[in-house]
Amino acid sequence: MMMKKNDCFTVKIEDMTTDGDGIGKVDGFPLFIKDTVVGDEVEIKVIKVKKTYGYGRMMRILVPSPFRVDPPCPVARQCGGCQLQAMAYEKQLELKQKKVKENLVRIGGLADVKVEPVIGMEDPFRYRNKTQVPFGKNKEGKIVAGFYAGRTHTIIDQEDCLLAQPVCRDIIHITKGFLKEFGIEPYDEQSHKGLVRHLLIRNGYFTGQVMVCVIINGTKLPHQEEFIRRMCEIPGMTSISLNINRERTNVIMGKQMVWLYGTPYIEDKIGDITYQISPLSFFQVNPLQTKKLYDTALSFAGLTGNETVWDLYCGIGTISLFLARHAKMVYGVEIVEPAIQDARKNAQANGISNVQFFVGKAEEVLPKKYEEEAVKADVIVVDPPRKGCDETLLQTITAMLPKRIVYVSCDSATLARDLKYLTEKGYEVKKVQPVEMFAMGGHVETVVQMVYDGNK
Repeated sequence: MMMKKNDCFTVKIEDMTTDGDGIGKVDGFPLFIKDTVVGDEVEIKVIKVKKTYGYGRMMRILVPSPFRVDPPCPVARQCGGCQLQAMAYEKQLELKQKKVKENLVRIGGLADVKVEPVIGMEDPFRYRNKTQVPFGKNKEGKIVAGFYAGRTHTIIDQEDCLLAQPVCRDIIHITKGFLKEFGIEPYDEQSHKGLVRHLLIRNGYFTGQVMVCVIINGTKLPHQEEFIRRMCEIPGMTSISLNINRERTNVIMGKQMVWLYGTPYIEDKIGDITYQISPLSFFQVNPLQTKKLYDTALSFAGLTGNETVWDLYCGIGTISLFLARHAKMVYGVEIVEPAIQDARKNAQANGISNVQFFVGKAEEVLPKKYEEEAVKADVIVVDPPRKGCDETLLQTITAMLPKRIVYVSCDSATLARDLKYLTEKGYEVKKVQPVEMFAMGGHVETVVQMVYDGNK
């Protein structure tokens, strides 16, 4: 059958992608269909046809899935922030476990590895400690702020995201009113004109501290003293800053910071360790689940107090400091220099002295240290970005022959690829534990314990 654009079909949704699209088939030909849920029977119209797959638009639901629920957010379908709100939460967790398992089998060739059920949340809403809000104007010229529609840069006007803390709603509302009152223009991507591009809001889940950073296409915010005054009426306001980004780019943050009020960071806790978090720092967005994630990583590291640990892609030292309490020495590597500055401050503030941090790419720093200084490790922890580990880094890790590798991954496809390499070099996958970090979204964090098998 030759499928073409605008053809209409009845489709049963059999699976879902990590982006939240339903997957249905017509005569074996897969179609990706937004706004559908596993188990739905839907009428769809084909909107794009590729060689081996296509895309469809859901026209109406003929038979709803038993896992379909009414999303609590009124703009859940339009907004690209949540992909799975229309699916029962228990089914979301099952789907994520299934995706991890499928990738380990299909990409990693690890058919015999058990994937544990996902460690989920009691309440999968209001968990985010970081919110980035674009500002713009709608077709009527009204200032809007919220979140981008799926796969577009059209802003869905929504002040109260149900994944964010309620304080974000107040900050967005006050900022919109401030811009309107003083005639300050939001940024327009097409013309590269206008001033206010985004708000970055961070809040300390356990400390109640609040940070606001205004990203601007300029050097100064007009009437900024009045803006500061209004922001300081919000309980917990600790840090107010400007971030200068005058580039034509989709990258949200620029490199230059201007401090307007308070400290250049907020503090929050994971367990009994306090962390300083600056606007440019990487810090896990789900503080309740982060403790569970790091407890899992700590358990998999199997520390007795005598080990040397290398923590690669260490960010502001979150995992490093968590491990240092149980290890002889921890070395952290991170490419972002401000993050390493935060890591060193965090170590000092918590009285942790058995850590040392290096600035640079993990795939450059560790090989150089190994070749020039013959550094050793009993345990290596990696927490890379979505692209996974560079092969040069994996080569060095396996050459160092640590007893255990703990791999923390936010992308199970690149995780599976890297595990395949490591297993071929003599490491055995012992435990795989997915942890819910992005409730209502398609992604899942996964922690893997690997042990060297000298018999291979």
